[in-house]
Amino acid sequence: MRTAAQQNQTGIALIIVMISITVLSILAAGFAYSMKVETKLAMNANSETELTWLGLSGVELARYVLAQSLKCPYDSLNQKWAGGPGSDCETNGSLGGIALENRELGNGKFSVKITDLERKVNINGADEAILRRGLGLVDPETDSSPIVGSILDWIDADNNIHIGGTESDYYQSLDPPYYAKNKPIDDLSELLLVRGITPDIYWGGVSTNHPPAAFQNRLGVVRPASAVAYAVGLADLFTPISSGRLNINTASFMTLQMIPSVDENIASEIIRLRSGPDGADGTEDDTPFHNAGELVNAGLSRQVVQQLSRFCDVRSRTFEVEVDAEMGSYKRQFFAILGRNSNRDVQVLSFYWK
Repeated sequence: MRTAAQQNQTGIALIIVMISITVLSILAAGFAYSMKVETKLAMNANSETELTWLGLSGVELARYVLAQSLKCPYDSLNQKWAGGPGSDCETNGSLGGIALENRELGNGKFSVKITDLERKVNINGADEAILRRGLGLVDPETDSSPIVGSILDWIDADNNIHIGGTESDYYQSLDPPYYAKNKPIDDLSELLLVRGITPDIYWGGVSTNHPPAAFQNRLGVVRPASAVAYAVGLADLFTPISSGRLNINTASFMTLQMIPSVDENIASEIIRLRSGPDGADGTEDDTPFHNAGELVNAGLSRQVVQQLSRFCDVRSRTFEVEVDAEMGSYKRQFFAILGRNSNRDVQVLSFYWK
């Protein structure tokens, strides 16, 4: 018969063994998890490098397509770079069978989207009249003078205040305080720092997809529940970088109305003439303008057309490129700004990712 002491010793030994097994199991699980994390990090590091090369490859493809498209005497929405089927002057050449979507490369694939910036007005070159026209398109019912003056004060190099405008004294009274830039705008979102410009005015109809940033919440820039969603926003009309001339083949119905003397009827006629029989931009039957002088066919007098030739062109020279890269379950968006000077000189002005 076993004594009580022997039974106690056996029970203690069993407990120690169970505790040891538990501790070792925890250590083994922790080690396995650590190895899994390390393996995942190593795979991510490799994926990051490959994704970056996919993004750069997409930019290079965009450079090639934009260079080859100079064989056409104009830039339009039915061309390959814009995602169209290709115009007659390019489909018979090197761009005939090229595709910008789902390009496979190595272990991944990428898609490229190219948007010309000449479809918008360069805000750094916009005068008071152009700014008024733009804000009038956003909200015809609101007095635009304070916002126009504040935008001009944000861009100009001096501290003199335009009528209704704002310089650093006002911005320094805010929390957090900041200074008026007094330099050209580099990123259009700077307009959200300008007095009077709300997310609704900036984003237009998609403002609900862009809630105010943290600093805007501190400034009290909160979208009220009763806010009106404007059909167009400043982001749809302006760009901070372009050649400064509006491309009448790519500009939208609203942006065309930024041109002096162009109203809704003339803008509609311009789009009707360039979009061809089917009335849709970016299709095979498009009939783009070959020069700004052809605007006379939109019902404008020759005198007005000559004046508008100062504002318009049929060429685009600055482009934003968006590359969606994918490798397995990893995805990343890359962005670049390209400046096209000739078919041998398409420069990468910036490259970044999100």
